[in-house]
Amino acid sequence: MPYLSQTQIRSLAGTATSAAAYLDTCDSGAQFARLDPTYYQACARLLTTIFALVDAAETFPDLLSQSPAARNTREGLLMERQIRSSCAGYYPQLAVILQRAAV
Repeated sequence: MPYLSQTQIRSLAGTATSAAAYLDTCDSGAQFARLDPTYYQACARLLTTIFALVDAAETFPDLLSQSPAARNTREGLLMERQIRSSCAGYYPQLAVILQRAAV
């Protein structure tokens, strides 16, 4: 995990909060929000990237407690890590197929 300064972490927190808020707004079906599929996907990718860089539970506990999108993103990353680690050890043929599909 790379070292991040407190300023960088605060910046990431603001960005993650904004991305999660847009995802939550769209997911809740808010009438006042305009769903932009491209922006929605960008927010989801951004949140995933941020959570891959830092331990979200340690760095953004408030965001995780308030945002379903943030919780879902974190859970998805945890599942992905678990599948990747067990796949290579227990299902090597599946690991090869998944690696080919990812390229």
